[in-house]
Amino acid sequence: MALPCGSGKRWWRAVKMALGLCLCFLIPMAAAGIRNTNSIFGDQKLKLEVQQQLKLLNKPAHKSIKSSDGDIIDCIHINNQPAFDHPLFKNHTIQMRPSFHPEGRLFDESKVSSKSKSINQLWHLNGRCPEGTIPVRRTKEDDLLRASSIKSYGRKKHLTIPKPSSAQPDLINQGGHQHAIVYVEGDKYYGAKATINVWKPQIQEPNEFSLSQIWILGGSFGEDLNSIEAGWQVSPDLYGDSNSRLFTYWTSDAYQATGCYNLLCSGFIQINNQIAMGASIYPVSGYGGSQYDISILVWKDPKEGNWWMQFGNEHVLGYWPAFLFSYLSDSASMVEWGGEVVNSQPDGQHTSTQMGSGHFSGEGFGRASYFKNIQIVDGSNNLRPPKDIATFTEQPNCYNVQNRKSGDDWGNYFYYGGPGKNPNCQ
Repeated sequence: MALPCGSGKRWWRAVKMALGLCLCFLIPMAAAGIRNTNSIFGDQKLKLEVQQQLKLLNKPAHKSIKSSDGDIIDCIHINNQPAFDHPLFKNHTIQMRPSFHPEGRLFDESKVSSKSKSINQLWHLNGRCPEGTIPVRRTKEDDLLRASSIKSYGRKKHLTIPKPSSAQPDLINQGGHQHAIVYVEGDKYYGAKATINVWKPQIQEPNEFSLSQIWILGGSFGEDLNSIEAGWQVSPDLYGDSNSRLFTYWTSDAYQATGCYNLLCSGFIQINNQIAMGASIYPVSGYGGSQYDISILVWKDPKEGNWWMQFGNEHVLGYWPAFLFSYLSDSASMVEWGGEVVNSQPDGQHTSTQMGSGHFSGEGFGRASYFKNIQIVDGSNNLRPPKDIATFTEQPNCYNVQNRKSGDDWGNYFYYGGPGKNPNCQ
């Protein structure tokens, strides 16, 4: 087709303008396409990692029980529990009962009996696990996605142990953790026991928690710290709700590379088919109303060297093998009892996350949370009252503790806790 004289240049300019307009649209569209592709690949990679981790954590179940709080409790074969995923456990033979018990020189087999009728956890209302299995709370996809990373799921951050003997003003709120505890140090300790009042404290932020526990500690407070911990906690980030739950934790290197909550990694070996780590405790105490508590005993078997845990008077749950630890392979150098919360508020503000009942220790029974019958296990494997008990809290206007002693069945006891943020705690 012939073009009019002079029209060729105009036609070429029009073509270039059209091409420019196309490129203006195409380049962002192409970039968006690359981003979308990256997003798709990223989502697929995350989904694959989540599924792989779920497969690792959730073992095939003989039976599954749905709890009214949304939990699924899987009854898995005792030899298939997560502890045996680690090469160190490859040739480990499960010790089905401790050789010795602090409440009797020889171990009473009735303490591992599954015939107890007491209901201590919510899932019991809908069923029980058969002999030869252990109950394991099933990890869900949402649990992993709430974690800062899949690898960090079920693990604490550093600096979570209260260090009373060296607390200085510049260390207050280190790592955002606050405590109200009693403690003993300066001797060799082979275990500890307490009866712990159970509440349902309010948590301000999902990444905060509130717990009440026993700490059994060995080594310095540096990178070599050994710790065994047990008690109850409310942790929306870990469990996805605000229920009070039984928990354990261990570490042999100050939370750096070892240890985890409950059965979320190799470590604790469970033998009991009645109690599920991480499951809801039921019922809990009410302000001015009925009070409920749990008893926890952790002790070192003097023959085998393993650290055992007992829940209540009937349930020996299992043990941490001695080879997990360095200092605790011998004994503990400090024992602590009390509460801990995480304060994640910025700019020096204080959280309103509650500790214990959410009320200060001075309010007493039925209003403040308590530990009673606190005891240690001595070198002769006997339970006895601790000597030279001291108290510690970083900010007593936020959470406090009052140590007491009675001549009745409460023995050595203390009240502790608080509301967090209040007119005297900002």
